[in-house]
Amino acid sequence: MKGNENLSDAEIIERILNGEKSLFEVIVRRFNAPLYKVGRSYNFNHDDTQDLMQDTYIDAYKNLKSFEGRSGFKTWIIRIMLNNCYRKKEKSSYKNEVMRDFTEQPEPVESITGNDTEKEVHTRELGQIIENALSKIPFDYRMVFSLREVNGLNVLETANLLNISESNVKVRLNRAKTMLRGWIEKSYPINELFEFNLVYCDAMVQKVMEKINEL
Repeated sequence: MKGNENLSDAEIIERILNGEKSLFEVIVRRFNAPLYKVGRSYNFNHDDTQDLMQDTYIDAYKNLKSFEGRSGFKTWIIRIMLNNCYRKKEKSSYKNEVMRDFTEQPEPVESITGNDTEKEVHTRELGQIIENALSKIPFDYRMVFSLREVNGLNVLETANLLNISESNVKVRLNRAKTMLRGWIEKSYPINELFEFNLVYCDAMVQKVMEKINEL
């Protein structure tokens, strides 16, 4: 929604609570990428992650009045996503499902063209290598790495989300980096891991807003 991109999270939330329901679209577009990264770091595949994102947005909308601003909105909505991921993981029915390969992600037709350069192809392949490497790291280290390095949360925010001490966050992050191998970390921008392709963004916005308009 043009003209509203520069509004702060607090301003958007206040206006949504005052009846401007359509502004929630800004929230969805703003947090698609971080929520997607959380779901993928939890080792959910692309489709399951999208489902969890949609559930998270709906939960956030329903409970928007309870957001007190003690922490940033990004931390608040990521906590909801983490809770949804945890519940899904714990469901016995999910444990019996055959997990698809972690790197599986439908490739939008628009993203592959005859004009792709060799470098772009290599970059995509390298991204899959990094995602696969992260999937092999023990969960506790993977989530700290995801929140700190991929989603850019600070030590305190990460500690609060995972209910561990700040020193523990630092220790786990250092161990995670060691596990990933230095050459992978230095050769690829960490913040580009698990990017939520813009081709999927509009579809997510449409699904979420349709649900919200039914509430």
